[in-house]
Amino acid sequence: MEIARGWTNLLQSCRQITRDEKDIAMLTRERYCTYFRHVAPVLFFILVAGLSRVAYAQVARMEVIHFESVTLTDQEFLAGREDGKPVTVAGELRLPRAGTERLPLVILLHGSGGISGYVVDWEQEFLTMGVATFVIDSFTSRGIVNTNNDQTQLGRLAQTEDAYRALAVLAKHPRIDPARVMLMGFSRGGQNALYSSLTRFQRMHLSASGAHFAAHIAFYPDCSYTYRDDEDLAAPVRIFHGSADNYDPIAPCRAYVERLRAKGKDIQITEYPGASHVFDGRANKPPVSLPQAQTVRNCEWEEGDGGQLFNAKTKQPYSYSDPCVERGVTIAYDERAATEARKAVAEFVTATLKPARSP
Repeated sequence: MEIARGWTNLLQSCRQITRDEKDIAMLTRERYCTYFRHVAPVLFFILVAGLSRVAYAQVARMEVIHFESVTLTDQEFLAGREDGKPVTVAGELRLPRAGTERLPLVILLHGSGGISGYVVDWEQEFLTMGVATFVIDSFTSRGIVNTNNDQTQLGRLAQTEDAYRALAVLAKHPRIDPARVMLMGFSRGGQNALYSSLTRFQRMHLSASGAHFAAHIAFYPDCSYTYRDDEDLAAPVRIFHGSADNYDPIAPCRAYVERLRAKGKDIQITEYPGASHVFDGRANKPPVSLPQAQTVRNCEWEEGDGGQLFNAKTKQPYSYSDPCVERGVTIAYDERAATEARKAVAEFVTATLKPARSP
């Protein structure tokens, strides 16, 4: 769109020259603009043709779907309650091709910054593969712009509830194959994509719908939480993380994966040396500093009785006022890591959801 607007502005400028500037000195510019009007369409076509196919994936249909959810605190969620504050959440469903066949689907959960460009990039990636996408906006209907500097605005597991509610609705959609739905999330959304795989959580909040996820993909999630029965997974899990992440460090995720793999669980972590948080976000080049963003990189949380979370070291109740909570993080694009991650995810999605590519 920005490219198209740029060409339009140049053409309008040329029309203005032709209309208003009559002196002989401007004839050269006028002839140039005449030439430009003939050549510009060709140049534009060449430019577009040279861009990545991901940026121009075909979308046969887009639907804005609203579904009912509830806003739960972490304690309420962990206690299995479903009586939180009602909220109508919206998401955008995109279908890669027309027809009547049922398609595989990837549901996408955004991070603390809301729906950002890298989420849209992934959406286009899946559409190119012949996979439908559904991007959930967990913030707008709750009056939240972002939670970067104030994570208290929304419980850490609220997006899991949204994902379960969305799955229950989309599993009944005439174009979606309910047996081929995957959940993918980033950062805060990655944490939810990861732990939404727990059998215990699904029994409490999803089983009544009869729906299930075929797999879960988490990008640079926060793994500093230890929940009860967190070794029982309902579906395969894949984590993608950078070793230089100072927002959600990789070490707790490594430890979690090792603990579960020792018990034979289908979970894997792919580490990208030197990669930072949001390494797949092209907009973060050069690196972006967020000096006031909250991080629990030095915290360890564990679930106690009644769904209450505690600091694992001090045994104090969970709070963003805890001394372990710090501020100041960096997010940065890493082209090598992003490219390798896209290839790995594509292979996993293809093997798990078995999409038929658009003709």
